[in-house]
Amino acid sequence: MRVIDRDEVAARLTYDICIPLVRRAMIALSRGETRQLLRQIIQLGGGRMFGTMPGALGERAMFGCKLVSVFPENFAKGVQSHQGVVVLFDGESGAPVCVVHAGELTAIRTAAASAVATDALARPDATRLAILGYGEQALTHARAISEVRPLSDITVWGRSFEKAQAFADELAAELDLPVAAFADVQDTVAEADIICTVTSAAEPILKGAWVKPGTHLNLVGSSFAGPTEVDDDLVVRSRFIADYREGVLAQGAEFLRAKQAGLIGDDHVVGEIGQVLDGALPGRQSPDQITVYKSLGHVVQDLAAAQALYEASPEARG
Repeated sequence: MRVIDRDEVAARLTYDICIPLVRRAMIALSRGETRQLLRQIIQLGGGRMFGTMPGALGERAMFGCKLVSVFPENFAKGVQSHQGVVVLFDGESGAPVCVVHAGELTAIRTAAASAVATDALARPDATRLAILGYGEQALTHARAISEVRPLSDITVWGRSFEKAQAFADELAAELDLPVAAFADVQDTVAEADIICTVTSAAEPILKGAWVKPGTHLNLVGSSFAGPTEVDDDLVVRSRFIADYREGVLAQGAEFLRAKQAGLIGDDHVVGEIGQVLDGALPGRQSPDQITVYKSLGHVVQDLAAAQALYEASPEARG
């Protein structure tokens, strides 16, 4: 059985590879070509959790499961917060053929999915990116979004201004762009065309009143019902598009919070990003519209990325 470790994932799963394959996977998901169950999560206390995400890329196609733990405090220790494995099975024989490092794969494919959504939903002239958070996903999102829009500058915010400033300096050096850290969320997003929320916030940190017309947002930090990164006003004002509609209706925290307040119904989740990519659903409808891509993360993204890594390996080619 092939084992692909973190270093190999980081070296080989580049954004020019991952963005197109995630795009294809999300179209296949929305067409009903894939098979999947909603993620199952066991709460371990203190914000820690363990999740399982089973799925298949189609009939007689690769299938498998992601087993992943989330320990938010790890980031402060220099360890990935998401750790686990993606186990890939052959669709013809049923045999397990590959185990892939899930932490690195998740970091890259999640940002690639946001880049796909940004390319589809952000205004063509969007160049200013704001990132709320300075963890693993903040770095990968800056890298991925810069692949689909010619960024002119980036602003960042985090609960520790000193850490946000250090992250801004690191990002500026890597991407050769102006990057500024702010102590206030409102100032961070004031001029942004694209906003990525990649925090572990339990309560909203971003208000709709602070978001200018025409902005596109990727809501990424909350991956289960409970923690919410943005307020109800922003949800209500936006064209709200899911990675997987069934998942967001059951586990999308920002949507559920606004629904429980009686402000919206299920029809507010107008569809999936795969439908937009496939031409089956309109994306942005006007230059001034606020668009939201709600990312819970989906196993078809993991399986498609794992399959690409496996099939490109010398062992798979024989």
